[in-house]
Amino acid sequence: MNCIMAALIAPFYGFIHKDFHEVVKKMTLSDKLLFLIMHFIDKMGIWHRLPVILGLVYLLIRRHLHQEYNLINVGKTPVGIRFNPVDYPYKTADGKYNNPFNETGSSEGTFFGRNILPVDQKDKLRKPDPMVVATKLLSRRKFIDTGKQFNIIATSWIQFMIHDWVDHLEDTNQIELSAPREVANQCPLQSFKFFKTKEVPTGFYEIKSGHLNIRTPWWDGSVIYGSNKERLGKVRTFQDGKLKISKDGLLLHDQDGIPVSGDTRNGWAGLSTLQALFVKEHNAVCDALKKEYPELDDEHLYRHARLVTSAVLAKIHTIDWTVELLKTDMLLAGMRGNWYGLLGKKFKDTFGHVGISVLSGIVGQKKPQNHGVPYSLTEEFTSVYRMHALLPDHLLLRDITAAPGPNKSPPLSKEVPLSDLIGSKGEKTLSEIGFTRQMVSMGHQASGALELWNYPNSLRDLITQDEKGFDRPDHVDLAALEVYRDRERNVARYNQFRRSLLLIPISKWEDLTDDVEAIGTLQEVYGDDVEELDLLVGLMAEKKIKGFAIRGLKQIGSLPATSTRRRIQKKGFAWVNTTETLKDVIDRHYPEMTDKWMNSTSAFTVWDAPPETHNPIPLFLRVPT
Repeated sequence: MNCIMAALIAPFYGFIHKDFHEVVKKMTLSDKLLFLIMHFIDKMGIWHRLPVILGLVYLLIRRHLHQEYNLINVGKTPVGIRFNPVDYPYKTADGKYNNPFNETGSSEGTFFGRNILPVDQKDKLRKPDPMVVATKLLSRRKFIDTGKQFNIIATSWIQFMIHDWVDHLEDTNQIELSAPREVANQCPLQSFKFFKTKEVPTGFYEIKSGHLNIRTPWWDGSVIYGSNKERLGKVRTFQDGKLKISKDGLLLHDQDGIPVSGDTRNGWAGLSTLQALFVKEHNAVCDALKKEYPELDDEHLYRHARLVTSAVLAKIHTIDWTVELLKTDMLLAGMRGNWYGLLGKKFKDTFGHVGISVLSGIVGQKKPQNHGVPYSLTEEFTSVYRMHALLPDHLLLRDITAAPGPNKSPPLSKEVPLSDLIGSKGEKTLSEIGFTRQMVSMGHQASGALELWNYPNSLRDLITQDEKGFDRPDHVDLAALEVYRDRERNVARYNQFRRSLLLIPISKWEDLTDDVEAIGTLQEVYGDDVEELDLLVGLMAEKKIKGFAIRGLKQIGSLPATSTRRRIQKKGFAWVNTTETLKDVIDRHYPEMTDKWMNSTSAFTVWDAPPETHNPIPLFLRVPT
């Protein structure tokens, strides 16, 4: 039988790109057929132009193949007796006991996984020099924005999520990068020092070393709660389950001026604002639960409120933020399908989860679906979420004491440099601005575009913080550092990254971009060897898909919703189920803000944009225009 199947597939190898022959040989027959469908669409370059229903089929095929061939465990597979989930019906401080078959899985201090086998780059860490790459291809020459599609709240949101998900354990040894003579006069720093990423033995034969995540990579709100008991103890009031918050609606600060929050490292005013908003959200859930269930004590109120708040975060990211980032009907259907399934919200609300994630969504499954690999976030996931180009050079501060102008737009008051909004200095500036003015100003300002030559120059001379939130003495060039980090962590360069995700690799610079200047500069930095192209640069240079606020490879798959196994009280479930967007959260705490200053439909779109019009065509029947 196998011989017959092989004979049937053999004629198609001439059609399949040569770089995929070996991986296709290892696939099951059904996966080979699915690959052929996907590969045909990729060769035509039409996946984003397909009718919604066909586009969803394409995305489901790609997700299935990634789950089968791009989930790689790092470290030993856990063994032993499973624990009883009833004993831990809540999120623990350090992320343990979230998976009944793996009690330490994805807790604080566990390994980053992989989507692609590590590519050793020890002999190429400085080839080409990261400061040359940053200066010639990344450094902002003139601010390029995203129009009305994406605002600075959306920029702050992704940092808010990243600080919830990932942070690498550092070594005690420092590295120093120095600017080569050819770019030295264009670099804000002539040299800079930073700590290596700590390399840790895995005890596993295939991938012998890896890196540890010092965050809890579950979607558990650790950005406001912390990733361990010590941090959690600092943010809780231990009264009615609540968290500490200042009377002015911003974060409290300790005697050293460091914010009292789950994460205080490498933040800025936008991140701090969202942390404060969701502390208020947590406390509001506590009030609602206490009213509905007066018998609950402080600990149980905290536990249930954290479950609810974490689920709200996951839902907003899935069906609000991502939908605005990838603004097409296909991705709208795909992201809502992730949460509610293809049968939709009304069906799920009425009949519950039918047991099949495609039909009823990832949320509500009876057991985690990890596809044979212990859950983790991956090195590649971290790399594709490098989005600092979204940040502007200045915050355009608005006058909210004036009457709204056209489309509810407040008049511009002054420009605040980004450097005044970062770290401890940013916390002082934010306290002067205030919560409402900061949110309205971010809402009315477009984010930067993820393109070449659009990386904020203020981040090339950046004061960073240690794990406790204290400023470090050494400034860093973040653009150059991000290039170095991908190499240091053995993340594949751009073309191998594409190849490993079953995307057709480029063979010349013209395959990547139509921009003549970009092609010339790429040749200047990398020569004619497209295999040397750094991932970050490739993602910024790619041809842009209509409707996407990003240039780049498709996201490496959806994050699993971590609320699927936890039991939420009926009142808490209703809270999550009726919260669809960030606007819902803002309305709950600052109803006058959106009523007076927001014209757009989504809080992640520039607020003076026109609201979305009703489309009478059912979502699954739509065709791209």
